Amino acid sequence: MSTRLRSALPYLGIAAIVAYCLAPFYWMLVSSLRRTSDIFDSGPIPSPLSFESYTAAFDDRNGFLRSLLNSFIVAGATTVLVLLFATFAAYALARLTFRFKNAVLALIIATSMFPGISLLIPLLDLFSDIDWINTYQAMIVPNVGYVLPLAVWNLTAFFRQMPGELEEAAQIDGCTPAQAFRKVILPIATPGVFTTAIITFIAAWNEFIIALSVVNREELKTAPVITSQFTGTTQFDSPFGTQMAAGVIVTIPLVILVLLFQRRIVAGLTAGGVK
Repeated sequence: MSTRLRSALPYLGIAAIVAYCLAPFYWMLVSSLRRTSDIFDSGPIPSPLSFESYTAAFDDRNGFLRSLLNSFIVAGATTVLVLLFATFAAYALARLTFRFKNAVLALIIATSMFPGISLLIPLLDLFSDIDWINTYQAMIVPNVGYVLPLAVWNLTAFFRQMPGELEEAAQIDGCTPAQAFRKVILPIATPGVFTTAIITFIAAWNEFIIALSVVNREELKTAPVITSQFTGTTQFDSPFGTQMAAGVIVTIPLVILVLLFQRRIVAGLTAGGVK
């Protein structure tokens, strides 16, 4: 094998993985740009190009625009709460020494292994008793419970990699432990925090089972739920094109947020290196 071919193999592998990962999104985009009558066409490029599926997705009868706002509210609130709780919990687990600490970490991550469907009936019973059905908190609180263990685990591993001398140096300079955490540790931990924010937001944005079960008011449903309930622009219209268009629209905010967070991660790494 020549040297040039050997050096090109890693790039070919990366290209193959990227193509494999993007193929479903590309087909969803192509399907959304077909006419309803051409939805089952197998061509790689839509011909003729049509935006009628996007027009149908934003039809007032679908409530899709409102559902996007609901998804932003639920995912945003979940991300803020998870980062708030996970940052303090992870820092304590990384810095404090106590018996059974590893068992506590194992128990935390074990709680995320329960499938959401298995907890659905208890949650419905609880939310009915406290009158939380058809509310935002009925979607936000379970999302926090599902994502928090993974966030704590990720941030604990990140804080453990940071030397304890950072806090000692800050306290020598006159900082209290809280000030050392806020002014020294958190700025350096920006990459880990934003990576956790990406995971949390995507998980909350894509959540379907809880949002479908605890909310039946159209004005409170999230985008994944509304998309699954599209019925088409007419009684006998197949909604596949409209659902593909909605899927593309729902994916775009995630792509934008990931790109924005990646820039912050690079900035955080650079700032940490300078400090």
